[in-house]
Amino acid sequence: MTGLVSMDIAQLEAMLKDMGQPRFRAKQVFQWLSRGERPQNMTNLPKELRSKLSDIHFDGAEIYDKFVSKKDGTIKYLFSLSDGNIVEGVLMRYHYGNTMCISTQVGCKMGCAFCASTLEGCIRNLTPGEMLSFVACVNKDVPAQEGRERSVTNIVLMGSGEPLDNYDNTVKFLRLVSSADGMGISPRNISLSTCGLVPRIRTLPADAPHVTLSVSLHASNDDIRNKLMPINKLYPIAEVLAAARGYADATGRRVVFEYALVKGLNDGLENAGELASILRGMKCHVNLIPLNPVKERNLLGTSRPEAERFMKWLEDRKISATVRREMGTDIDGACGQLRRRVLQQQKEVQQ
Repeated sequence: MTGLVSMDIAQLEAMLKDMGQPRFRAKQVFQWLSRGERPQNMTNLPKELRSKLSDIHFDGAEIYDKFVSKKDGTIKYLFSLSDGNIVEGVLMRYHYGNTMCISTQVGCKMGCAFCASTLEGCIRNLTPGEMLSFVACVNKDVPAQEGRERSVTNIVLMGSGEPLDNYDNTVKFLRLVSSADGMGISPRNISLSTCGLVPRIRTLPADAPHVTLSVSLHASNDDIRNKLMPINKLYPIAEVLAAARGYADATGRRVVFEYALVKGLNDGLENAGELASILRGMKCHVNLIPLNPVKERNLLGTSRPEAERFMKWLEDRKISATVRREMGTDIDGACGQLRRRVLQQQKEVQQ
């Protein structure tokens, strides 16, 4: 059975109808769930109904621990799930609001060389309710800025896991979190990052036409991308770019290409020139990322001055680009690092 927080209003209506409840109760319950409240706290519902709802699997998450960066105020969260798994999320503060980076799977099976979240493999997919619950937990934990309804104003699906490998649950989460009866976060304020699952990129315009598609490219040719991203052997760069162009054409929205700069591998000016060549003519933007060091992979990030030189090389060739601000480096800010450290500590305690 679908967990409570994973239900949309139509599902809640059907369930509550079977309980003999009027239709308007569904919207009330949905609003409470979008705030992260459990049935016992839904004060405008009859006591008997609250009791019945409490017997249904909640399908949410709770804050297990959090770490606040002394450098920039970034907050790294660990969320605990009902089955004992833990997963990460990050709240990043910007002048335009707060962006929440959430995970879509417990771990990841894509095997990207620069990412710590794949080191333990993929345990399971996250449910729509669990993903929604991450945002609700942070909204309750962090006070909203003055003049805003909630703390989280933007969402990026760039945490642990591959969103398009958990396609149905991810699409449903997008609908839940953007519902005007719930959090009401505009899809235009949501970015979805994929390593390049081409068939799913092609179906995305029909299911999520207003989100920003971010493609983890990280290389200017197949030889380099094969070393960094095993998925490239299944969907090489040419196929990924063709699917991305299709998304841009179908939605009218600019595609963002994520490019983690790895020292000595993909950060040379010859790589910048090659990247500009393959992206020319596409409605896109390149987000250059000075890699957070991942000691398990022995990869080093490019310095910021070198990253800015790479950016200028792209801009001189009419490719829009920025260098991402480094955030949370003092709190294991990169995907999977904190969860991996906590799992290792738990194993040491058990031994």
